[in-house]
Amino acid sequence: MIAITGAFAVAVAAPGVAQAGTGSSTRAEMQRDADRLLAYGAPGVLAELDAGHGTTIRVRSGYGNVERRTPVPWDARFRIGSFTKTFVSATLLQLVGEGKLALDDTVDRWLPGVVSGNGNDGTKITVRQLLQHTSGLTDYLAGMPWLFTQEGFEQHRYDSLTAEQAVATAMTFPPQFAPGAKWEYSNTNYMLAGLIITAVTGHDWRTEVRNRIVRPLGLRDTYIPGNNPDIPGPHAVGYERFPGPDATQDDPDFGPAIDATRLNPTWGGAAGEIISTAADGNRFLKALVTGRVLKPAQLAEMQRTVPTSPEFQTNWPGSRYGLGLMFVPNSCGGEWAHGGDIMGFRTRNGVSVDGKRSVIVSFNTDSFVSQPPVDLATDLIDDALCGN
Repeated sequence: MIAITGAFAVAVAAPGVAQAGTGSSTRAEMQRDADRLLAYGAPGVLAELDAGHGTTIRVRSGYGNVERRTPVPWDARFRIGSFTKTFVSATLLQLVGEGKLALDDTVDRWLPGVVSGNGNDGTKITVRQLLQHTSGLTDYLAGMPWLFTQEGFEQHRYDSLTAEQAVATAMTFPPQFAPGAKWEYSNTNYMLAGLIITAVTGHDWRTEVRNRIVRPLGLRDTYIPGNNPDIPGPHAVGYERFPGPDATQDDPDFGPAIDATRLNPTWGGAAGEIISTAADGNRFLKALVTGRVLKPAQLAEMQRTVPTSPEFQTNWPGSRYGLGLMFVPNSCGGEWAHGGDIMGFRTRNGVSVDGKRSVIVSFNTDSFVSQPPVDLATDLIDDALCGN
């Protein structure tokens, strides 16, 4: 076990990174924001802003490796968790644009009998509702309690999970509400989206995302690892704290952090499996918002939003969810975003509505000792997108 102590902060310019005098005030604000995040229990923070016109601003703080007291690598690879959903949604929407399926197709049209039992009914849920999180399906993670204890995680961290197994687990629970009646985030929706991509194309969702998104955009450091537990290339150690025996919702009573870097990410699958970098994440978001990934009609569908749940609004006030993409108000009008959490890593991001500025924030933990009133990356993202 590794106890996380100490802090290391640095803001340097790498080749191609803005020097002082070019976005220097924005860089200073981002650095201050990154430094402050250590107080919430982040071992390390890496943030990268693509400000357009060849200007990139990077800041980092804390440690990528606590034992060695080294910073997060500037070109770190990291698990992006649910940011994977944006890649998967874009892939499925490309298929819609090609006329291979429709957003208002039922799940049962493509996966007959898969969503059934305990009140779940795939004949009443549409593809749109999956991507929008309005299906009402219970999150399959509710049936995987081992993920949330240290003993369970260490025992099962290398287990493989198929999408079919994840969905079958979800079907042991009744739905949370009737399709379309409410909004509630559920990873089950995107496990099903991945299965639909396979049903439509005959190829695994990983193959389609690589061929349609990763390779065309030149995302050279973006990986869809499947059962491979490793993070290729430079990366921080991913630290995880687990709730103690006296934990409550308000006080998780975390134990010391363990190294959770290596794990089998198939339990995330199409809902959270991808590994990427800040540079690749920014490239993808800017391409997506500026219409280089989807046809206009499908991008418009992706950006048609509904209000999120009250619980979600606590972290992102005023947020609205589209199809694998979320709109969040900010001090300069708003941003499109989709964060992600997975053992050892948390990703946050935002891209301006016009696609000119995009920022990625990576933490090498997703278990923080405290939380500000809103999502802890809010100030950093706002200063990056709305600064000078």
